[in-house]
Amino acid sequence: MGSPGAIWNIGVPHIGDAPVSDTAEEEPVKIRSVLAALSLGAAALTVPLVSAGPAAAGPAGCTAGEADIYTPPASVSGNPGDILACRETTLWFVPNLKPYKAWKVQYVTTDAKGNRVAASGTVAIPTDAWTQGGPRPTLAYAPFTHGSGSSCSLSKQMTTGFQDQFEAPNLSGYLNEGWALAATDGVGYLDGQTHYYVNGKANGPATLDIARAARRIPGSTLTAGGKVGISGYSEGGNTAGWAAQLAASYAPDLDVAGAASGGIPADLKAAAKQLNGSVFAGFLADTLIGLKAQYPEMPFDQLMNDAGRQVEKDVKNNCLLGTLGVFAGARVENYTTQKLSLDQLYAVQGPGGTTWGQIADSLNLGVDVGGPNSSAKYKVAFPLFLYRGWAEEILPHEPMDRLHATYCQTGVQNTYKIAYPTEHATTMFGAAGDVLNFFRDRFAGKPFQNGC
Repeated sequence: MGSPGAIWNIGVPHIGDAPVSDTAEEEPVKIRSVLAALSLGAAALTVPLVSAGPAAAGPAGCTAGEADIYTPPASVSGNPGDILACRETTLWFVPNLKPYKAWKVQYVTTDAKGNRVAASGTVAIPTDAWTQGGPRPTLAYAPFTHGSGSSCSLSKQMTTGFQDQFEAPNLSGYLNEGWALAATDGVGYLDGQTHYYVNGKANGPATLDIARAARRIPGSTLTAGGKVGISGYSEGGNTAGWAAQLAASYAPDLDVAGAASGGIPADLKAAAKQLNGSVFAGFLADTLIGLKAQYPEMPFDQLMNDAGRQVEKDVKNNCLLGTLGVFAGARVENYTTQKLSLDQLYAVQGPGGTTWGQIADSLNLGVDVGGPNSSAKYKVAFPLFLYRGWAEEILPHEPMDRLHATYCQTGVQNTYKIAYPTEHATTMFGAAGDVLNFFRDRFAGKPFQNGC
């Protein structure tokens, strides 16, 4: 809803939350989605500059209740990465792990408007000694799409596994290398919230801040000098890309050694055009509702017809597979009173004349970016590994191809692999070995072969 008295041209369509009840995390749950089963088999094969500042006094111990992790605070203060609540946990649905200690955390981060907000996530640290020189590295992980409701968060998937926990084998790969895992849920997964889907300016900081938070947990063995890697695929690829672009300005205290981003929705408008009316239209529904959540001042609800008003409820009541099922073949034109097209929605103005199209464009990767010695707003001083499947069917490949070219032209070291004989979802597993090798080399300080 916009502010009273604001004047808009036309507005935007509605799309969907409502958490499924959680199972107690201490008991493994037997329900698994089709994608989860497939993944286990596959595994066998502009925010302002923010200084971390000194860490604020966190909790004396990780004794928070399960509900405390997901209860949003009345207000958020402190520095990015500060711990607001934590509790020890068991990653029941991350298979074949060597000994580790894990925590669920609620921590301070920054949204796309520069506001302090709280986010949830998971930290896990192997208990075997790190023997490969220097402090133990941390892999800051941005999750694949799980859905927009608070019940869908990665931290709940790893501990209750009631649906959609398909990326767990890749997470065990990171931990079994001896690296710490700092996995954000992203912004908007606390109770009563809606995830800011594919909003890298919010989820990118959350990814950097959970790497900070991992060092501030009472009992953490991580030290400030440890190297950090950033990894994510699909929505997580967008998040990881933004975390990489923001690292120098937002988190200069982190020694980021490299970032791996795959299957990236690098251009939101191009992705929306391909998703609209497709079997994967649920991803577009998540996107629109995520934009509404971060930009409530923009016109949205007043444009909806009855079907549009139901859409948001459906999005919030379903995680990944449910959302895809509900919205298969859906078109945004059918959810507004004026049958507005995507292009018409982009032209809708909010307070100050900002349009939805301008907001969407501001979330694209590769704009005003450059190498460490450039004058660009976003300076990237470490190597990037970009990848996508040869048979990518959900996202258009041209924006990611352009992103690779842009990085090369602006002095950002990167390599781009597109030869995997996989489609969108299975590329996450097809590229897993190359992602591990990329981080092994970065953490070991080996030279990077620029692919430009």
